[in-house]
Amino acid sequence: MTTLRLPYFTLSSSVMEPMKAALGALEKGPLDNVIIELVFLRVSQINGCAYCLDMHSKALRKMDVAQTRLDQLAGWQVSHAYSERERAALAWAESVTLVAVTGAPDSAFEPLKAQFSEVEISELTFAIAVMNAFNRLAVGMRQ
Repeated sequence: MTTLRLPYFTLSSSVMEPMKAALGALEKGPLDNVIIELVFLRVSQINGCAYCLDMHSKALRKMDVAQTRLDQLAGWQVSHAYSERERAALAWAESVTLVAVTGAPDSAFEPLKAQFSEVEISELTFAIAVMNAFNRLAVGMRQ
């Protein structure tokens, strides 16, 4: 078990509160909360954030998402447990999370247009960005 390096959430509460408000806005937006949480969990897997993995797995279980779907998330590309809409969101999440490697190519973006509205794509991208920020804080500060 690691020790929290700094209590960043209280030291920088004027920054943390708007970030939490962004999460609240996403939850009230047009995207299905299961898709948001699946994306949050996948981004957290990629970033190795144990704190967020625990939190988002629990949230998905509370939403009655089957354990099989959680177990197969890291291998969603070869799993039959995800809809085309979820697959498009997960591909985009991976692409944006690994943007330094992928460059967020059209091949990851184009499938979104068949599954999501422009507003949903925008909010999905915000969700990915916000989760990456939270992961970097939690991992960097050893939460």
